[in-house]
Amino acid sequence: MKKFARLAIPYIIWAALMLVLPMALIALYSFMEHGNSIISFSFTLEHYVKFFTDPDFLIILWRSLLIAVKTTVICLLIGYPVAYFIARSSERVQNLLVLCITMPTWINMLVRTYAWIGLLSEGGLVQQVLGIFGMGDKDLLYTEGAVLLGMVYNFVPFMILQINTSLCKMDHSLLEASADLGASPARTFMRVTLPLSIPGVINGITLVFLPAISSFFIPKLLGGGQYFLIGNLIENQFITVGEWNFGSAISMIMAVMMMVLMMAVKRVEERNHAGKED
Repeated sequence: MKKFARLAIPYIIWAALMLVLPMALIALYSFMEHGNSIISFSFTLEHYVKFFTDPDFLIILWRSLLIAVKTTVICLLIGYPVAYFIARSSERVQNLLVLCITMPTWINMLVRTYAWIGLLSEGGLVQQVLGIFGMGDKDLLYTEGAVLLGMVYNFVPFMILQINTSLCKMDHSLLEASADLGASPARTFMRVTLPLSIPGVINGITLVFLPAISSFFIPKLLGGGQYFLIGNLIENQFITVGEWNFGSAISMIMAVMMMVLMMAVKRVEERNHAGKED
């Protein structure tokens, strides 16, 4: 057993260098005064105070949370029926549908987002199709709707695959037992299928919400710089303004928010698991 444990040493070293050390440096920078070095620095909380006392930054944070919630809800409303249909299909059809869903993810997310610029631009395919119904004069690109569309398009496969995995692992004999006891299909879904698929729903929500709230290139490309989210603010502080300390503080705030969310999700999963055992 000890021999196998030693095999994990290279991974532990790699994780420490590539994950722990960068986060430690960001945390250190967030508490440093601007212009200080790592060797000698003055401890300060001014960057955190600056973020929470400036209404503009709080509006950006609220806007980011709102767009992430909208994205997650839409992905859930789209993803659950699709996952349910896939899980109820034959094994051959399941493999084909899962392939169709995962195939676009083989292409870089940035390239796929760029493709939407051409589709949503003036005179593009989407506007031409809407023109058939007399709605071709609406601006589609550089709007909140365009940003939301890009978010949903890129993240909905995560929701579908998680829910589908949960539905496929479900004991189908429970569905047969529910039908034998006289339950209607709708009642069987609400009392058996939906509760058993909750772990997949929770995992899907986590995998969609976390990248959606921190995404920066989707709002930048499809929002045209007019729809500024928290990810854009962090990128702007590091690359454009050069305020690494303030950018690090915002990054730490987002990291803490995400860790709290993941802990809450874990708590819900544990409670759900304990309820099943009871």
